[in-house]
Amino acid sequence: MTKPTIALLGTGLMGAPMVRNLLAAGFPVQVWNRSLAKAEALAGDGATVCASPQVAVTGAQFIITMLSDGTATASVVTDPAVAEALQTGAIWIEMSSVKPAEARAQAQNLKELGVLHLDAPVSGGTRGAEAGSLAIMAGGEAEVFEASVPVLQAMGRPVHVGPSGAGQLAKLANQGIVAVTIGAVAEAMLLLEEGGADPAAVRRALKGGFADSVILQQHGERMTERNFVPGGLSKFQLKDLNNLLEEASSLDLDLPVSQHIRDRFAHFCEDMDGSDRDHSGLYLELRKRNKMKDIEQ
Repeated sequence: MTKPTIALLGTGLMGAPMVRNLLAAGFPVQVWNRSLAKAEALAGDGATVCASPQVAVTGAQFIITMLSDGTATASVVTDPAVAEALQTGAIWIEMSSVKPAEARAQAQNLKELGVLHLDAPVSGGTRGAEAGSLAIMAGGEAEVFEASVPVLQAMGRPVHVGPSGAGQLAKLANQGIVAVTIGAVAEAMLLLEEGGADPAAVRRALKGGFADSVILQQHGERMTERNFVPGGLSKFQLKDLNNLLEEASSLDLDLPVSQHIRDRFAHFCEDMDGSDRDHSGLYLELRKRNKMKDIEQ
């Protein structure tokens, strides 16, 4: 049985390994990226490289966007050339992290074009993207989700979490937990280092306990090894925290811990040139807060 053709728009840190997993699962994949070289790097894996998004979506039964933000996706969704190229009945899966309201607007715009929509952001970082083990939170109609499951399962573990926009709301909750946990892990690693304990040994000791987490094990290691080569960019963490607080405000909610960690990421990105470093680099902001020298290796 021939598998449906997929267009994937946005082949950066996350999009590229997602393409490779789709190809490995036997899906024909047409790719486009604003920086064409990033898309061309996937030609050797079997992807069809396209010079424009309208060419990429032509003939595709599924369109996946993995772009920087909602504005970037909106510029594609509302492009008349893309609209003309879309196949009626196709399913557009927004896997970028955008605002819930932006996801709902996408769904409405595409509905008018006869195209179905899911908002299905992911968690798991580049390691999860490479391993095909991403947590995928999908919002939209249940029937559209069911039709998309075989595609989504090639990249990770999809769960339907509610109506349109709910996937993005789930991602905001996820990003709040991630950011706050990074802050807590940074404090723990600094305490251990300054107190004379072996952080790696403590992380092993905590495995399986209530304090254990992927963030403790992966980002705790990054912090103690001073490895801030980006898996998850700090500027995107800040963007997500801004979106989280905007959504909270619309619901008349005060989230003080999220606000605090957002302000620290803003300082790291805007005043410490940390935008393009891994979000575990918040550890460096903590060191500066404690008037300690930056001792990256």
